[in-house]
Amino acid sequence: MENHVTLIATATMGLESLVAREIKDLGYQDVTVENGRVEFNAPTEAIARTNMWLRTADRVKLKVAEFNAYSFDELFEKTKAVSWEDYLPENAEFPVVGRSVKSTLYSVPDCQSIVKKSIVERLKQTYNKDWFSENGALYKVEVALNKDVVTLTIDTSGPGLHKRGYRAVQNLAPLKETLAAALVMLTNWKPDRPFADPFCGSGTIPIEAALIGQRIAPGFNREFIAEDWTWLEKAVWERAREEAEDKANYDQPLDIQGSDIDHRIVELAEENTMEAGLYGVISFKQMQASDFTSKKNYGCIVSNPPYGERLGEKEEIEALYKEIGEALRPLETWSVYMLTSNENFESLYGKQATKRRKLYNGKIKTDYYQFWGQRPAKS
Repeated sequence: MENHVTLIATATMGLESLVAREIKDLGYQDVTVENGRVEFNAPTEAIARTNMWLRTADRVKLKVAEFNAYSFDELFEKTKAVSWEDYLPENAEFPVVGRSVKSTLYSVPDCQSIVKKSIVERLKQTYNKDWFSENGALYKVEVALNKDVVTLTIDTSGPGLHKRGYRAVQNLAPLKETLAAALVMLTNWKPDRPFADPFCGSGTIPIEAALIGQRIAPGFNREFIAEDWTWLEKAVWERAREEAEDKANYDQPLDIQGSDIDHRIVELAEENTMEAGLYGVISFKQMQASDFTSKKNYGCIVSNPPYGERLGEKEEIEALYKEIGEALRPLETWSVYMLTSNENFESLYGKQATKRRKLYNGKIKTDYYQFWGQRPAKS
């Protein structure tokens, strides 16, 4: 195995530039940004470090090969030509998943089957065996076809990177942790300023803000599928966790508040905060969002209010947006960031956004409305 690899960090549409910035901040500069993914070359240790640190990526995949294929025979032979023995030990469990977009080979089950057979044939030659038990570590292979270009990857993450390990139970419409982190990272908030979420739900946005504020690696409290791989030394993961421990600033004081109208949801947010190891760092209270007020200056509000997607909710939600605008208007030094699918949000809120950014919350197309407050005078 070479000491450099090509990795692909997958991303929700609209977050690719953030993911690329995170990768560069980790010291990996050979980065290519495409729709839904960021490809980069890095030392093998990057498998552990990117899984540990990427807050806004969905998962990290190891790119094994890329080639054109217009027939099943071509797919079989080119897959077989790959040095799979560099990645898959003799007892590897290697299921194959697939997808195909605008390609001649459009049957995903057939592509999966052919890639599986091809890898087996390669391993038969390498290990001089006719049968493989597949009772070892898991290597999830993916064959992805896009306009006849085949990309073969192995998943290094396991469960998606949004699974931080702190949210055992959640409310009905949870915001993904990766998107919540992105919403915070797209603001002007600094850890020495107040932060609030008046629609906190199960606490995801305040928790992600606290993790960012104290420089806590988002993957610190979970495991990854590649930790069991034989060719990736355990020391690589140990070093990644040591780095995360060294960089964390648990003593950084934070002023983060979350509130919600439902006391049961507030209790859930408190439980999630404890699971995240942030007990006492975030304060939660039951409160209507329209009652929010503060005597502090230069704070930041980041929230994911109800969208009113269900039938009969539209008028109620529109009234809520108007109330929020009136409640927050006196906070002239505060910056406000709201994610919603409602295209009339600005007129309802009563103010034109400084900036808008298109994002996807799951499959829902949304806008991230940014209302920048007055900046502190330079000393």
